[in-house]
Amino acid sequence: MKSMEKEVLFSKEIISKRVQELADEIARDYKGRELIVIGVLKGAFVFMADLIRFLQIPCLVDFTQLASYGSGSVSSGSIVIKKDISLPIEGRDVLIVEDIVDTGLTLSFLVRTLKERSPRSLKVCVFLDKKMRRQVPFTADYTGFVIDDGFVVGYGLDFSEQARSLPDVYIIKE
Repeated sequence: MKSMEKEVLFSKEIISKRVQELADEIARDYKGRELIVIGVLKGAFVFMADLIRFLQIPCLVDFTQLASYGSGSVSSGSIVIKKDISLPIEGRDVLIVEDIVDTGLTLSFLVRTLKERSPRSLKVCVFLDKKMRRQVPFTADYTGFVIDDGFVVGYGLDFSEQARSLPDVYIIKE
């Protein structure tokens, strides 16, 4: 990681301001209701922790972990649940929190899977959105930042399990 050239894309101050704005918007939308917030491991945990600290409504927290398998760095499009949620969501308001959406395959799969469990409502909040990488139509209900294509690390996003703890988001320069 140290040998890679990287450039700050979003500073921790910019991130904090945007996460506060997202939390305020979500709290307005769910005023008077309890929300189940489901983080997608591992990348979303930092974003989700900040988001729920800013959230001014009652919420329960759960996590899921998904994997897509293929050859090398190319996904097969086949997605499996490695860790399922533990809270029942039938008749409840649910917010999925994800670090980044690019192809849309993983989040589309997760939304379909959780809708089968009959939540009262189901929305998605993503920290970063790479719209230009979509392979299937997908639009998040809440988006932190829209970015161009590029490899990003920090604020929960990793490169081979490294750099998650960086407080800023960096783009890796090739």
